Amino acid sequence: MKSFIVFALFVAAAVALPAEDREATILKYNINNIGVDGYAYDLETSNGIQAQEQAVLKNQGAENEAIEVRGQFSYPGPDGVVYTVTYIANENGFQATGAHLPQPPQ
Repeated sequence: MKSFIVFALFVAAAVALPAEDREATILKYNINNIGVDGYAYDLETSNGIQAQEQAVLKNQGAENEAIEVRGQFSYPGPDGVVYTVTYIANENGFQATGAHLPQPPQ
């Protein structure tokens, strides 16, 4: 199921890409679907996109059992800058950081 979701996200992203990026090929794709207690994948494409993600099951068997996901992706922008986003998703929601993203007030 997780593999299908990841695949569906990449298909959706590919359809939204400009025509020149639709010709990109996958250079590297590794996935480790270790069952119900986590997964990991990493991906690299010929147009400079890279992504990595790992998930682990926290508090297994407890009432507050949840999957925590950590990852990052990067892509070359139209301005030639490589943008990188690092994120975590857990019981506190989705939290992304990147030099180009607005930061919450301190």
